[in-house]
Amino acid sequence: MNHDARIIRIKGNRLPDHIKPWLGDSVGHWEGNTLVVKTKNHHLQQRFRAAIRHQILITETAEVTERFTRTSEDEILYEFSVDDDVAYRDVWKGEMPLRRAEGKIYEYACHEGNYSMANILAGAREEERRNQ
Repeated sequence: MNHDARIIRIKGNRLPDHIKPWLGDSVGHWEGNTLVVKTKNHHLQQRFRAAIRHQILITETAEVTERFTRTSEDEILYEFSVDDDVAYRDVWKGEMPLRRAEGKIYEYACHEGNYSMANILAGAREEERRNQ
């Protein structure tokens, strides 16, 4: 899901193997201006990671390495590699630019059934009109 959050300990020690956080055990460190995050000890129920219209198999023994490098004022280069000799013959990699969003960024929140969304938005629009 796009709203999962994880804790990345910087220069931290790995958790014991019997502790399996939902999104794995992530430890980061800096290499110059690049944040490098290595995630191991993946939770068994998170074997399939969602990607755009695809599912990616990650076993408990996989190591995922991510690199976040700021390439400009408005962009971060996101690179990743998956090293999982149980599921794949070779390490495989990908990368994509993360660009600064225009305007406000809103919290991802689930409103049960969105039944009251119309009223929430109508109330916000009325508040905006009164404040003009």
